[in-house]
Amino acid sequence: MSEQAVENTVLDRFECRSCGYVYEPEKGDNKHDIAPETPFAELPINWRCPVCTAKKAAFTNIGPAGTASGFRENLGYGLGVNKLTPAQKNILIFGALALGFLFFISLYGLQ
Repeated sequence: MSEQAVENTVLDRFECRSCGYVYEPEKGDNKHDIAPETPFAELPINWRCPVCTAKKAAFTNIGPAGTASGFRENLGYGLGVNKLTPAQKNILIFGALALGFLFFISLYGLQ
């Protein structure tokens, strides 16, 4: 594995498949006294999920924070919406809902 590939995965987040807890290396784990900036690979072997006590093997790599969700090969589909980060999707969805609500309220002005 190249150095660049290793650097890219060092601060990836890992999600527990049992309960959905996300281990974020930037924050660490206060419950088990894991310091911030500790990569998932460097966690002790006996470390367990702080929510459901699942083993490390129950975690899956979900990539770094702030990236588009989904498989890389599928990001080109969906009118470009697949390339949006979760925060951008929230703005798009709730902005559209607010705009729709404003249009609905404006119908009362037509009377």
